[in-house]
Amino acid sequence: MTAKPRLSFWQIWNMSFGFLGIQFGFALQGGFMSRIFQTLGAEKDALPLLWIAAPLTGLLVQPVIGYFSDRTWHPLLGRRRPYFLAGAILSSIALVFMPHSPTLWMAAGLLWVLDASINISMEPFRALVADKLPEEQRSYGFVLQTLIIGIGTWVASNLPWFIAQLGVSNEAGPGVVPPSVKIAFAIGAFVFMASILATILTTREYPPEDMERFRAEKKAQGNVINEIVQHVIHMPAQMLRLGVVQFFSWLAFFAMWSMATPGLTEHVFKAPAPDPALFDMAVPAQATAFTSANAAFQNAADLVGSYMGYYGLSSMLVALLLSFYAARLPLNRKAVHAGSLVLGGIGFLSMWFVPNPSWLIGSFALVGVAWASILSMPYALLSSHVPAEKMGIYMGIFNMFIVIPQIVAATLLGPALRSFFGNEAIFALVISGISLLLAAVALLGVREASVSSSSVFPQVH
Repeated sequence: MTAKPRLSFWQIWNMSFGFLGIQFGFALQGGFMSRIFQTLGAEKDALPLLWIAAPLTGLLVQPVIGYFSDRTWHPLLGRRRPYFLAGAILSSIALVFMPHSPTLWMAAGLLWVLDASINISMEPFRALVADKLPEEQRSYGFVLQTLIIGIGTWVASNLPWFIAQLGVSNEAGPGVVPPSVKIAFAIGAFVFMASILATILTTREYPPEDMERFRAEKKAQGNVINEIVQHVIHMPAQMLRLGVVQFFSWLAFFAMWSMATPGLTEHVFKAPAPDPALFDMAVPAQATAFTSANAAFQNAADLVGSYMGYYGLSSMLVALLLSFYAARLPLNRKAVHAGSLVLGGIGFLSMWFVPNPSWLIGSFALVGVAWASILSMPYALLSSHVPAEKMGIYMGIFNMFIVIPQIVAATLLGPALRSFFGNEAIFALVISGISLLLAAVALLGVREASVSSSSVFPQVH
């Protein structure tokens, strides 16, 4: 096999830059979709089920795209870049149209399109680092990738608030998304497309060393479903143990993404989304009351999105520290992950007790510590227990432990809040805290093995 040349800082930066747009898409989706759903009339206990599109599309799209991108070669765009481009075009269209949805069902449908499209772009990006970088540069590549991810999360989460500060209206009539959110999503679409194009235009891919053999293997490929099923049946024990940890970890974050806006606007800001059906707009006093209540909710939702950005900022800083440390010294990944999960659990639980909204910055900063660890440590703990020649398919299967808990939460979280918690959305975040603590307990059954720092695989959702 031909040795891969070392790449410069800017070459690695350019090949990772598309993650800025991908994370813009995920941050706008994660921070503001529930706000859009509520504005269009969704009941808060229905929000998790409306969010089920995200994990379902991830479950279907990620392994399929990963499988086919391994077997693609385009003479102009190469192996991974055709998928970057297709996903970027579809994601940008969905981002533009999403906040203009006139009905709830259209917004839910566009969420399916948006999440599937983001996954089309994102999944091949994970393989590009291994494709392009020699072993000794992969940790450095993932450090830059993590930095770009953090920048995208931070900026996109604050976009509606920042646009409102520039004088764009943060208010609208019943069932209409405010202009500040519409402009934020339009900017997100532009950044998504531009950043992906920057990577496509500045990064070249290495062709297969033996093109004839590549074509022959492509023709002789087996049934992808059968391959995945057989590997699921025979998955390593370490993967199953880590799967339990992942289940509780990702259940916690799905509950945050879907329920943070109603939970915090109600419990912390005391500004719940008003129900237009309870106001007679023909009566001036009631129309004024609705406008006032809606303005309070929209302003509070802006700040919830802004405060959520702190978990992205915190995760960026923690991930960078972990990556630099692991590149130089041995890292007890199990201890780091357990401690991070506990801190994240405390961050979620603290949201019930904060005396004023500004304290949420600290809560989300603690959540970010857990997020940084979730994006890297499970993959490091798994990698030494998986054959190198089967790393791709096993990493794809490992994603099942990410999407299954989200599907469970999407199905059961709303009924649980109605039946056991008086339909108070803040308890979704309490459940998130307890779930991360359970993940830390489940980690006791996971084995620690000594591997090099280059085996850490930071990923993002």
